[in-house]
Amino acid sequence: MEAVLQTKGLLSLPSKPKIRAFYPIPQGGLRHRFNSLKPKSLEGLSLSSDGFQKVQSFSTKPQLVGQKNRFFPICRAEAAAAADGEPVLEEKESPKFMGIEVVTLKKIIPLGAMFFCILFNYTILRDTKDVLVVTAKGSSAEIIPFLKTWVNLPMAVGFMLLYTKLANVLSKEALFYTVILPFIAFFGAFGFILYPLSNYFHPTALADNLLNILGPRFLGPIAILRIWSFCLFYVMAELWGSVVISVLFWGFANQITTVDEAKKFYPLFGLGANVALIFSGRTVKYFSNLRKSLGPGVDGWAVSLKAMMSIVVGMGVAICFIYWWVNRNVPLPTRSKKKKEKPNLSTMESLKILASSKYIRDLATLVVAYGISINLVEVTWKSKLKAQFPSPNEYSSFMGDFSTATGIATFTMMLLSQWIFDKYGWGTAAKITPTVLLLTGVGFFSLILFGDPLAPTLTKFGLTPLLAAVYVGAMQNIFSKSAKYSLFDPCKEMAYIPLDEDTKVKGKAAIDVVCNPLGKSGGALIQQFMILSFGSLANSTPYLGGVLLVIVLAWLGAARSLDGQFTALRREEEIEKEMERAEVKIPIVSQDESGNGSLTSDSSSLNPTGGDSADASTEPSSPRNL
Repeated sequence: MEAVLQTKGLLSLPSKPKIRAFYPIPQGGLRHRFNSLKPKSLEGLSLSSDGFQKVQSFSTKPQLVGQKNRFFPICRAEAAAAADGEPVLEEKESPKFMGIEVVTLKKIIPLGAMFFCILFNYTILRDTKDVLVVTAKGSSAEIIPFLKTWVNLPMAVGFMLLYTKLANVLSKEALFYTVILPFIAFFGAFGFILYPLSNYFHPTALADNLLNILGPRFLGPIAILRIWSFCLFYVMAELWGSVVISVLFWGFANQITTVDEAKKFYPLFGLGANVALIFSGRTVKYFSNLRKSLGPGVDGWAVSLKAMMSIVVGMGVAICFIYWWVNRNVPLPTRSKKKKEKPNLSTMESLKILASSKYIRDLATLVVAYGISINLVEVTWKSKLKAQFPSPNEYSSFMGDFSTATGIATFTMMLLSQWIFDKYGWGTAAKITPTVLLLTGVGFFSLILFGDPLAPTLTKFGLTPLLAAVYVGAMQNIFSKSAKYSLFDPCKEMAYIPLDEDTKVKGKAAIDVVCNPLGKSGGALIQQFMILSFGSLANSTPYLGGVLLVIVLAWLGAARSLDGQFTALRREEEIEKEMERAEVKIPIVSQDESGNGSLTSDSSSLNPTGGDSADASTEPSSPRNL
C-alpha cells in the first residue's frame, strides 16, 4: 500500500513501514488488555501519496515462532512537517562542546565573567567604604547606623524612582550604560580627585563647633557632615551591590537565558561569586600593605586607594565590553507573549497580607530577624576593629583577610548545603543560621563585657581582650554570612514553593516591600536609640546583647513554626500530585498485521474484561478515499 492513512493531521501511516520487534509483557494483565482491544474505524481518514507529512506512524511487528496472528498497539513518532505537502527533514542538532550547546556557552561564559567582575569590585568597594567612614578623623563606627538610615535609604529610594522613569524612555541597552557609567566615573574620580582634595572641602571647623554645642552623643550625625564625600562613597558602594548586582546583572541574565539554563548554571554563579570574594580579598590585602614599602611622608592610604580604584574602573570597563559583545553575538530566547501580572502593593496592603497569614508572618520574622541581628553585632564589632587597627591601611589589610576567609567559608558551606538539606531537611537547615549567630554573638559580647577577668587567661595565648573580641567578632561575621548565603537564602526561597500562586506572589511582594527594608534599618534604628540614650555605642553594648538574644530566640521560634507548616504543605502537595497521576487517561492506538490502525480513547478499554486475543477482531479500518 503506497498511501498514507491520516486522521485529521494527527496520525499517518508511512508507505514503507519500518520493522520493529515488540515483545509483550509476559504477565497476563497488560497483554490481556492490549489483545482485547477491538480496532474501531477512524472517521475522517484520507489517503495521500505523501508518506511523511504528519506526526505519528505505525510499525508492524514480526511474528515470533509459535505465536498466532496477533496485533499490538505500536506507535512510532515521525517528525512533523512545517506545512502540508513539505517533506520531513531531520532537525539539525546544534553543535556542542563538552556536552553543552555552543549557544548556551556563549551566554554562560560571558555572564560568569561579568558576575566575577561585578563581585570583585563589590568586595573592594565594601571593604574600602568601611575604612573611609570608620577610620576618618572625627568619625567612628557610630556613624554607620545614622548613615544607613538618613543617607543610604533616601538615596536608594531616589535612585529607584529615577531608574523607573529612565526605564520608560530608554532601551534596555541604553539604560544599562546610563546606570553603570556614572558609578565607574565616580569611583575613578574619588580615587584621583575627591580623596586627595578632601581636606579642602570638608567642613571640619563647622563640625567641631556643632560637636561642642550638641555633645559627643551626636558624634555620628555630625560626622556625616564632617566627611560628606566619604559618606557619598559609602552610599555609592552600597548602591553598587543593590543596583549593579540585583537590577542590572540579574535582569540581564534573566533576559538572555532560558529556564532550563538558569536551573543548571545559576548555582554555579554563587560558587563563582565566592571565588571572586577570595581573589578580591587578596587584592585589598596586597594594596593595603603598600605603605610598608613607601618612604616617609607619603600617604600610603592615598596610594592604595588610587590603585584599588583603578582596578574598579578597569573591571567596570570590562563589564561594559562583555555586555556590548553579548548583545551583538547572542540571540535572545523566545519568550511567551503572555505577561504575568505583578501585584503593585502599597505598604498598608503589604502589612495586611503579613497579618493575615501565619506562614507569611513566620517567614517575615526570619527576614527581619536576620537583618536586625547581623547589624547589631556588625557595627559593634567594627567599633572594636577601629580601636585595634586605627590606621586605614591596617584596617583595610584586616578587611582583606576577612573577605578572603568569608569567601572560603561560604564556598565550603555551599558544597555542604546540599548534604545538609538531603540528610536533615529544611527545618534543620533553617535553624543553623540563627544558632550560629547566637553562639558566636554570645562569645563576642561576653568578651566585651567580661574581658578584664579573662585577661590573664588570654595573655597566655598572646591575646588581649580587645584583640580576642575582634577575632571572635570576625568569626561571628564570617560564619553568619556563610550560613546566610548557603542555607538561609535557599531556605527562604524554598519556603515560597508549596504556597498557592496567589499567596506566593503577594506574600513575596509584601516581604520585599516591608520586611527587607525593616530588617536592614531596624538594627540601625535600635542602635541610634541606644547611642542617643546612653551616650555612646560602648555604653549601650550590654543592652544590645540583650536585644540580640531576644531577636534570635524569636527567629528560632519562627523557624520551628514554619518548619511544621512547610512540611505539612509539602506532604499535601505530594498527595495531590499522586492523585493527579492516578487520574491520567492514556489514549491507545492499535494496529493489526495488515498495517492499518485504530485509535481508542475510551478508558473502559483499559480494563482487562475482554476475551482472548484470538477472539479479537482483526478487521481493518475502512479509510475514506481522498
